[in-house]
Amino acid sequence: MFEGFETHTVRTAEASVFVRRGGDGPPVLLLHGHPRTSATWHRVAPRLVERGFTVVCPDLRGYGRSRGPAPTPDHTGYSKRAVAEDLSAVMRELGHTRFALAGHDRGGAVALRLALDHPDAVSRVALLDCLPITEHLSRADTEFATQWWHWFFFAQPDIPERVINADPDGWYRGDPESMGRENYEEWRAATRNPDVVRAMLEDYRAGLTVDRRHEEADRAAGVRIRCPALVLWSLRDDLEDLYGDPLKIWRDWAPDVRGHGIDSGHHVAEEAPDELAAALAGFFDGVRVDDAAGEGDGRPA
Repeated sequence: MFEGFETHTVRTAEASVFVRRGGDGPPVLLLHGHPRTSATWHRVAPRLVERGFTVVCPDLRGYGRSRGPAPTPDHTGYSKRAVAEDLSAVMRELGHTRFALAGHDRGGAVALRLALDHPDAVSRVALLDCLPITEHLSRADTEFATQWWHWFFFAQPDIPERVINADPDGWYRGDPESMGRENYEEWRAATRNPDVVRAMLEDYRAGLTVDRRHEEADRAAGVRIRCPALVLWSLRDDLEDLYGDPLKIWRDWAPDVRGHGIDSGHHVAEEAPDELAAALAGFFDGVRVDDAAGEGDGRPA
């Protein structure tokens, strides 16, 4: 996987972040979802490099080979704001002061927070198979609770750790053929690590508490995404079934939104890499137009 990419471990104020980086051109940051690692992008990242981008793929705080602080009762150490601060620091350390961004699933919540908290750093944002957490919760009904019950199970203290760590291979199921053998092995090693499991659960606990409060405060203050946004969703997942047109929801959060569905299951980077990479590259090519207009390419000085 990731032939020609370099690996780094970048230390931030509260975490150590494992990063893969490759290519040469305008920088693109790709954020994975639960329970994956940065390896989920192994079929997409090289395609973006071929299209002339520098691609950065980190493990989110606590996931994969990244590590964060010890959990606290208020879960702030694993809030999307804390993770966004990590990634802003990582990109600065790598020399990228302005970059395009894509986030899938839980990584989409981090991408939203990065775009809201660091608007001068994010040139364009792609939001994949996700909505703001508050939009999910405001629409929670019997169908949502039935399909997404894990949100509320993960939020319970201690019990999820005991259940998952008793049989992680039974809980987290994956297919090495569809995922790719190396991606599968990296993911399996992570899910067998109790520290990673705890951090992933803290991600969800933060989602229902501190992250929700941050989003509510943004809405009350009228804070919105300032850059162009691309919304993509998997047609064989349940986002559109539960909520209708995701674009309609995201337009309450950003003035410039476009997007479409992709014929895929939930793990779109693994299942439909050609279509996803083409959509992202086409959208991120707009950064080059912005550069020509004098907004800067975000490359290292």
